Amino acid sequence: MRIALLAAAVALVLPGTAHAAQAAPGTADRPVLSAAEAAPYTAAHYFRRSGTYAAPTEDPWRPRPISTRGRADYVVGATARYTTVQQAVNAAFAAGGTERRYVRILPGTYTGTVFIPAGTPPLTLYGAGRPEDVRLEYTLDATATPAAWAAQVNPSGQYAEGDPAWAMFQSCATKTSATVGLCATVVWAQIPGLQLRGMTITNTLLDTVDRGTHQALALRTDDDRTQLERMRLISRQDTFLVNANDPERIARVSVRDSYVEGDTDFVFGRAAAVFEHTRFHLVSSRKPSGGVIFAPNTAPAYPYGFLVRHCRLTADANYQVAPTGHFGRSWDQGASTTGYLPGSTPNGQLVIRDSYLGPGFDTAKPWSPAATTARPFAARTDPGRDLDDPGFNRLWEYRNVGESAQTP
Repeated sequence: MRIALLAAAVALVLPGTAHAAQAAPGTADRPVLSAAEAAPYTAAHYFRRSGTYAAPTEDPWRPRPISTRGRADYVVGATARYTTVQQAVNAAFAAGGTERRYVRILPGTYTGTVFIPAGTPPLTLYGAGRPEDVRLEYTLDATATPAAWAAQVNPSGQYAEGDPAWAMFQSCATKTSATVGLCATVVWAQIPGLQLRGMTITNTLLDTVDRGTHQALALRTDDDRTQLERMRLISRQDTFLVNANDPERIARVSVRDSYVEGDTDFVFGRAAAVFEHTRFHLVSSRKPSGGVIFAPNTAPAYPYGFLVRHCRLTADANYQVAPTGHFGRSWDQGASTTGYLPGSTPNGQLVIRDSYLGPGFDTAKPWSPAATTARPFAARTDPGRDLDDPGFNRLWEYRNVGESAQTP
């Protein structure tokens, strides 16, 4: 389905149709919010504050549609002044200042990584044409050593000492770990105010590896006020890291009218992110069962992680035959040696509301045990429950419809 048709398709399956409503409180395996409980879970609340978790600042963010008409400070294309996106990013960094800069990317396939370092002015990168016609792609596997990653990412020395993105490159190339980990990303941005519109970003590792742990990010965003519109993000494991590089600070992300594809935790991270009119598609081509869409990593005392509203969660034909897909799980990052520590370990927060849940998911237990700790999923269902109780999961549903919206 093309992104342009997505919003209309979602509208056809929202409440008010003949589908039965989900009933609160649900079960410990599949909790459902009441109308009163769901009331705070709106974009306005997720985007209300910035700053640190310890002392957040009232700073309402109301992202408007990304406007690009007649705006192109830099043009990227085979016959343009800049033939790679990285060249245009470097030029914007050199220009400096605080004024937003616009990078227009002509139709074509751009192979390689794009690093957008801190200190770059606010950027809008946008595709000229259909999202599927403007493709940023590369093949990266998180199991590579830092040395192998560096040789692959920088074969012709496009990242050199003194370049804007040199510090980002070096932070990965000089890692002392056995593998490069979350550096295996095609596009990586560390700036606030990033806007991406009308492109496809693909980590082309895809099905070339086994069904094991092969993180292969398409996009990683690390700062506040990030916007995506009409984007296509494609990989298998860890497609989109919706991140906050500083674990003590709030990062807000808005995603609209987009498409995200994968098989394992393919939307994950600690940001406060709102997804609207977006399709999340679970595929079985590499991992034929038990796939997971979301893995939020929300700070334990913060009430807002991911909000999924007016979206579509779908799975491919093989999942529809044998429904074992999962909507999500907590990440529990950093607790592999200690186990989950209530109030200390991140406790992923997510609400899926007013959305379409297609066939292919485990309707009795749609939430999987936590990624790092294997903490079993459990939610409170008692009257007056605390939705942020650190002793339980914070993954909820409200007023969804579709084949996987109801328990057996």
